[in-house]
Amino acid sequence: MAENKHKLLEVKGLTMDFGGLRAVDSVTLEVYEGDIAALIGPNGAGKTTFFNCITGIYNPSKGDILLHPKGLKTRRLNGLKPNKVTEMGLARTFQNIRLFPDMTVLENVMIGRHCRTNSGIFKAIIRSKSVRDEEQQIVESSYHLLEKVGLADFANEFSKNLPYGAQRRLEIARAMATDPFLLLLDEPAAGMNPQETSDLEQLICKISAEEQIAILLIEHDMKLVMNISDPIYVMEYGKKIAEGSPEEIKDNPKVVEAYLGEETE
Repeated sequence: MAENKHKLLEVKGLTMDFGGLRAVDSVTLEVYEGDIAALIGPNGAGKTTFFNCITGIYNPSKGDILLHPKGLKTRRLNGLKPNKVTEMGLARTFQNIRLFPDMTVLENVMIGRHCRTNSGIFKAIIRSKSVRDEEQQIVESSYHLLEKVGLADFANEFSKNLPYGAQRRLEIARAMATDPFLLLLDEPAAGMNPQETSDLEQLICKISAEEQIAILLIEHDMKLVMNISDPIYVMEYGKKIAEGSPEEIKDNPKVVEAYLGEETE
């Protein structure tokens, strides 16, 4: 399947040490255009650390993180700051919601557009026509994103007043505002009720199909993962122990053992 698709992200032998602790141990992973890929594993497996390495929060101890934008030269992400990684076309959400609570829903999305603006400090001060035009374009594109995630009716509401599931969708809209071709979602269904999870599942599939954005998600909700993800990568104790389709993963004895161990604990 992957042979006919463009490889967007290539992670080779990624290792992350914290003093004497090896949190991620030589993990290799690939994401292709059109993928909804999942990274799963028991608590403490190293999944969020892996995300933090890819997005510039940590500089990995070993390995390579390579981004292959379509039509552009390959970029090595190791050591780049998070804002530079975002400018390269890779955006993420976090396990804990990180909205600006006292800003409106629309303003939260507009902040996501910041890395794609052209106006310098001088133009902003003199309020040139190009600045005013750009601001209007940012408002319109941000509102359009709210329509896509079903939040347009809440545009002028403070983000802290949104229901929990809606706040999760707003975070995704803000990440999409950076114009990514690859979106990393860190436990997007955490804390959601069944209806919110069902809405999220539909939204992720819609983003993949309509926006042509590849997705890599960390998730504990196995029903969600099995419904929408292919391929699936499995980590345990910092190592990758399996990869494959949902059918291959659910019947893999190493994966079953890893999750049974968690349930027993």
